Amino acid sequence: MTPFGLEVEGLSKRYGTTVALDNVNLQIAPGRIVGLVGPNGAGKTTALRAILGLTEFDGELTVLGLDPRTHRTELMQQVCFIADVAVLPRWLRVAEAVDFVAGVHPRFSREKCEAFLARTKIKHTQRVRELSKGMIVQLHLALVMAIDAKLLVLDEPTLGLDVVAKRAFLESLMQSNVADDCTVIYCSHQMEEIERVADNLIILERGKLMHMSAPDDFCARVTHWVADIPFKGPDPKTVPGLLQLQRLDGLHHYLVLDQDEDFAEFLKRNGARNVQSMPVSLDRAVNSFLAKNDAAPTAAAAA
Repeated sequence: MTPFGLEVEGLSKRYGTTVALDNVNLQIAPGRIVGLVGPNGAGKTTALRAILGLTEFDGELTVLGLDPRTHRTELMQQVCFIADVAVLPRWLRVAEAVDFVAGVHPRFSREKCEAFLARTKIKHTQRVRELSKGMIVQLHLALVMAIDAKLLVLDEPTLGLDVVAKRAFLESLMQSNVADDCTVIYCSHQMEEIERVADNLIILERGKLMHMSAPDDFCARVTHWVADIPFKGPDPKTVPGLLQLQRLDGLHHYLVLDQDEDFAEFLKRNGARNVQSMPVSLDRAVNSFLAKNDAAPTAAAAA
């Protein structure tokens, strides 16, 4: 049995001439919450489908020590999945949904489910059609979290939820202490959610694994420098580690990757009168990293 919740070596997938995954290698330890991010078409959905045994692929992939291609039935007894649309019959009452899952899944804990529901405003007598979308997601989460799973896959679970419902979802996830017992893969475009819940960050781009670390470690790689340069400034092609350049109110704003105090000296050598640096949020760090091919100056309204 592998010590990893997920172990990938040379994972590749093609759809005709389109490369969805390109020789991905990674290992995820059990009990970790991993944020999976990347632009549309980066390969996130294909990766999740491979993990869940829903598509063929090249390379080696073991999930909880099992190959999803040959042991999917056994694997799915230990895996739970929540997508952006919780599929529950609209006529079903909450109590009936709990009874149904308790009757069909031997690893379901009614006690855990009831404890989860007690932290919500959901009533057992309500039908699914009477619940808000946020409450439906909470119900789905309660049913899933009550299963003694070893892997939980969340694919844009808060898509379409309002701010209050998103907060309730994240609080429910964190209060459940799910990662004490299982590995969580959290796929989302919402960096504030990843920053709040994930202890590992995986960035996919064009099917390639571009980065894997703690979110704070990735933020530390990206720095925002503001320089007072009284003229055009250095050619963007010569700026080391440049991710993004903006000219605002006569100041040059540089987002750069893996640059230390030597970058300040570079700016001064290129005419900067004053230079200062500041940290960036995970959202800005990731988005600038993914937009690094568009690092030419822009006239954005705000930094």
